[in-house]
Amino acid sequence: MTRRPATPLPPLEERRRLREAGSLTPDQLAARLGVAIGTVRAWESGRTTPRGRNREAYAKLLAALAESPTRTGAPGSAPAGGPEEPDAAVVAVGPGKTVSGGRSGRAAAKPSAFTQAPPPSSPFSPFSPFSPRVPSWAPPEEEDPLGPVSDLTPVQAFDALYAFCAPSLVRQAYLLTGRRDLARESVERAFQLAWERWPEVARDPDPAGWVRAAAHEWALSPWHRFRPRHRRPEPPLSDASDRALLKVVLRLPPSYRRALLLHDGVGLGLPDTAAETEASTPATAGRLLHARRAIAARLPELSDPRVLHRRLAELASTEPLRTAGPPAARDGCERRARFWTRFALAFVAVLLGTTALSLRTPPAGHEPSVPPGETVRDVPPRVAPGPLSEKQRKLRAKLREELLHGPERLAPQPR
Repeated sequence: MTRRPATPLPPLEERRRLREAGSLTPDQLAARLGVAIGTVRAWESGRTTPRGRNREAYAKLLAALAESPTRTGAPGSAPAGGPEEPDAAVVAVGPGKTVSGGRSGRAAAKPSAFTQAPPPSSPFSPFSPFSPRVPSWAPPEEEDPLGPVSDLTPVQAFDALYAFCAPSLVRQAYLLTGRRDLARESVERAFQLAWERWPEVARDPDPAGWVRAAAHEWALSPWHRFRPRHRRPEPPLSDASDRALLKVVLRLPPSYRRALLLHDGVGLGLPDTAAETEASTPATAGRLLHARRAIAARLPELSDPRVLHRRLAELASTEPLRTAGPPAARDGCERRARFWTRFALAFVAVLLGTTALSLRTPPAGHEPSVPPGETVRDVPPRVAPGPLSEKQRKLRAKLREELLHGPERLAPQPR
């Protein structure tokens, strides 16, 4: 397999000049590309380099700005470099702004299944399903109207992360498992683990990726098959095409299913998918290729990855899956911590009490120790063998001359 060369980008100074020549602010450029404003600033300053689909979209947009900055920078123009789909799913491009579309036969357009525009109080920017990235927790270089993330308390930062990631993660978990209760449980368990390790998660460059990996690992755990409720069948979907697609996806091995979801569903690049699944890039590419072939063999209309991405988003949007909320996740984590703390204290107390009782209570009956030995008198000592007498020597010589098995047998002699 040959790796495609990366799309060339203009120099750092040229990137910012092209953006300003097109009359675009960093917020507008970030909204068009579906990334965070801090990511755009990092690209223009050279701290990070775009990869995968983000790099292609960024390069196309800069090329369009270089050709016709006035036309491209006009309000209401379509984002350059975006995926050209004849029947695209609904994509969140900003608070209250959507591009509707979808498969024919749908009653109404639904929001994207893998991303959701954050609430006004959230420190995150809207993202498109083709690049669901969460910005870094580092303060931005310029003044942000929402304020730097470092000014948030841990509870506020956790609630913002939950509000941004939970609706999309529960749909991803549903595509991985096909079970509604297990999808909600996986997301709740991932956020409880994140709150338990919040100092580590808050310093992570991609907190959403950390929670996503935890949710996917919990959802794909093989121990769920031994649970009684896992053996009960799930209510089927209403649409026949959705049932067929979900059945084909669930027949894939868990590793193939996860690689397909991250690459074709969430929109991660191949190296990022390999890193999140803890596999090599060639192995991840092989899993993705086999998963696409398996789906195309049963559903030939989904052989195009763009069509497959749209259908996965529509399939995840069919079920109204809701989570309990940030307070429930924090309370569940704290209840679990209190339970295990009390259990550990009770176990230590029982162990100390048992040890003290065994030390203070001697056994009821015990064998006395063996007394030391005493000297026994009036016993004649053992006598060593002395020299042989004449009679004993003759007997010894006779025994040596005789055969070991007795005398010789008599044989009849002829007359």
